[in-house]
Parts: sequence; structure tokens; C-alpha cells
Amino acid sequence: MSLHLPFSPEHIEGVIFDMDGLLLDSERVALATVAEAAAQLGLPWRAEVGLAMVGLNANDGPAVIRQHLGDDYPVGELYEAFGRIYEAAIAAGGIPLKGGVTELFDLLDELAIRRVVATSTRRSRAEPKLAAVGLLARVDGMVCGDEVSRGKPAPDIFLAAASRLEIPVGQCLVLEDSNAGVRGALAAGARVVMVPDLLQPADDLRDAAVPVASSLHDIARFLERQRP
Repeated sequence: MSLHLPFSPEHIEGVIFDMDGLLLDSERVALATVAEAAAQLGLPWRAEVGLAMVGLNANDGPAVIRQHLGDDYPVGELYEAFGRIYEAAIAAGGIPLKGGVTELFDLLDELAIRRVVATSTRRSRAEPKLAAVGLLARVDGMVCGDEVSRGKPAPDIFLAAASRLEIPVGQCLVLEDSNAGVRGALAAGARVVMVPDLLQPADDLRDAAVPVASSLHDIARFLERQRP
């Protein structure tokens, strides 16, 4: 089925990608990893806490954990154990690409459309993740969660990404899987499509008629219309 969007592909001069859950099938790995870390430490954990953190950066995540599990929850210990297990998974090649990524990147190369990654993940972890799947050399830059003062759903990271591309944010297509990310892209004034992974669009995004794609294959088929 064709993706019908309220703008034409000719309006898109650059693409801003989220990373986890959009380019990489990593959200499920992360949720399993944080549960494993909590179990190793003998700490309580609930799956809904992990889902509430999807799309947020490391500065905003602890507040979510404490909101659900108490102000005295040892967040630092959990993050340390999570990082150790998760980075081992990255090094072992345990985080695969999402479907349609290679097809879409090949098309962007053909159309000479530049792209950046805007991820809530800190740079020291994001770069190895993209390098492990061969994408780091295929993007024109990154803006990471530790490089903006406010994380998603604030617009900061998307404005910085558009600036990195030297393209007006209104001419950028933002692809996001999280509600927080979509809200940030809308606040920035970008054209945004949600490609859901673990979370479906929240009520406010449905009310705003945010376009939803089933996969990145849909995005590639849409942008193919830029071909002469």
C-alpha cells in the first residue's frame, strides 16, 4: 500500500533519522538488557518502566525510573550494569538493522539526499552501534543525546540536526519510532513520519494526524517519486 503524506517528496531536501527502534532493532534488546541488569542486582523492575523510557536520553531516564520505582532506587547501579551487558551485545553484533534500512540508504545515495542521525543515545555508545552495522560511514553526521541541553520531546536535537545538514528544518523529513521523538520533531517544525516499533502513536499524535508508516520500505517507495 502506498504511503500518502501531506507533502510531496520533492519538498524533502534532507532526512533526519532516529536510531534505536528506527534504524536498529535495538529497543527490544535494550528492554531485555535492563531487565537482566535489574535481576543481576536483585532489584525490582517492571516492563512498563522500560517502555516509558523509550525515546528519552540518559538525563531524563532516571526521573522516570524513580517516578515508578521510588526515589531511593539505585539508578546509578542499574545504569552501570545495563551498560556493561548492552555494550557487550553491541560488540558481539547482537543488534540488527531494521527492515528497509539498506534499501532506503541506497535510494538516498542515488538521489543525493543528505542525512543525519538524531539520537537520544550518547555519542560514545551511538557511534559504535552504527559502525557495527556499517551505517556510520553512510550518514553525514550525528547529533547525540549528550550534545543538546534538552532531550526529546524538546525540539533541540532536530534543530541541531537540520543545522548540521545546512537545510531549513521545514525541508527535512524526520523519521521516528517514539512518541517523544515525534513530539520533538513537530515542535521543531519538521515534516515527520512515525514508523512505530514498540509503541503505537499516542492519542495526541493521532489527534494531530501524524502520518504513520508500517516500515522504512514505505518511506523508500514514497521518496522514489523524486527519480526523474
